[in-house]
Amino acid sequence: MATSGDNSKKALVSALNGALADTLALYLKTKNFHWHVAGPRFRDLHLLFDEQALQLIKTVDDIGERVRKNDEYTLTSIGSVAATTQIKDQDDVTLTPDQMVAELRDDNRKLHARLKEVKETSEEADDNATSGIVDEWADQCEERIWFLNQTSK
Repeated sequence: MATSGDNSKKALVSALNGALADTLALYLKTKNFHWHVAGPRFRDLHLLFDEQALQLIKTVDDIGERVRKNDEYTLTSIGSVAATTQIKDQDDVTLTPDQMVAELRDDNRKLHARLKEVKETSEEADDNATSGIVDEWADQCEERIWFLNQTSK
C-alpha cells in the first residue's frame, strides 16, 4: 500500500525528470541556434546562445543527481527525453535571429513553469535540498528569459 509520502516522492521524481528532459532539449536547441544564427547580430547572439547553453548543460547533472539521491532512476536516452519534454524540436536552420530569440524565450518560460512544479513537489515531499537548489535553477532560467526578452525589443 502506497503512502502519501510515496506519492509525493513519485511526483517529485516525475517533476525532476520532466525538468531534466526540458533542460536537455533546451540545451540542444540553444546550441542549434548558436551554430545557425546569422546576420548583423551574429556575434552578440552567437555568444549569448553559447553562454546560455553552457548554463543549461551545467544544470543537467545537478537535476539527474537529485533524482538519484531520491533513490530513483533518471531519463536514460534521447527517446526518453523526447517522450518527456515539453520543448518542441526545431530543425529549421533558416529561422531569423528574432525567431530564434523568441522561441528560446518561450521555451525557457516552459522550463520555468516545470521548475515551479519541481519546487512545489519538493516541498510536498519534504525534500529541503531539492527545494533549495531549484531556486537557483529558476533564477538562472528567469535571467535567460530576461536577456532574451530584452534582446527581442
